[in-house]
Amino acid sequence: MRYQQYKFKFYMDARHAIYIGGKLGEVHPHTWEIALHVVKGKENFEPFHILEKAVEEFLEPFQNNYLNDIKPFDILNPTIENVCLYFKEKLQEILNAMGWIFLMIEMSETPGRTYVISMLDEQEMEQNQTVQTLTDLILDEIKHIGE
Repeated sequence: MRYQQYKFKFYMDARHAIYIGGKLGEVHPHTWEIALHVVKGKENFEPFHILEKAVEEFLEPFQNNYLNDIKPFDILNPTIENVCLYFKEKLQEILNAMGWIFLMIEMSETPGRTYVISMLDEQEMEQNQTVQTLTDLILDEIKHIGE
């Protein structure tokens, strides 16, 4: 096995109200479940608590707050789709910088409703992320072959 794939789950309690037809709906709470599917090279292990801490630090400003008051949702309608897309973009940057390959994010407002963004489904397949991270992993693996 040349790589290892993981799924990390995080929870965030936050309220929001969404605009429907130009009218702001009722403020309501959710316990959001955020599942991240990531890959790490077999020889390039990093303690899980480092990834978990980075994600929790990103989520902290949203935790127990009203999303509509927090950028970018003060101007962007905080639908599950928009929240998931924003979180994907930011978390992808954070995790890529740590050497993880970001494959998919699943975000649920309720146990029965989940929005999914898969990098494998995206048109560009996040080529910069995948190529750069895989290149780093391959180079690191080659370096260890001679040891």
